[in-house]
Amino acid sequence: MTDFSYVREHYDVPACYGRRVTVSGKPGTIIQDKGHYIGVNFDADKPGVVKPCHPTSEVEYHDIGNPRKLTRSQRRYLDYLDCGECFDDFHSYLKYLSDKGDAA
Repeated sequence: MTDFSYVREHYDVPACYGRRVTVSGKPGTIIQDKGHYIGVNFDADKPGVVKPCHPTSEVEYHDIGNPRKLTRSQRRYLDYLDCGECFDDFHSYLKYLSDKGDAA
């Protein structure tokens, strides 16, 4: 489930990817569907840091915004988490990428 349908139907909120929100007074952007929760990247956090928030607990929904892009190192680490079981550790993964010519 990646389209926020559960949250929209059960909590009757306009949750969607890229929507700006204010949660407990902190501004952020919805960037991930977390089932019963919305994944919010708060403006004070680095891009890619996702915190689960209940869709009706002190949440104000605003217009659609532009989610911040992950840095190259953040993307690389998330890729490692997706396929990390193939490697002994992150260092082994980086070595694999450098041998392939994909790492900087």
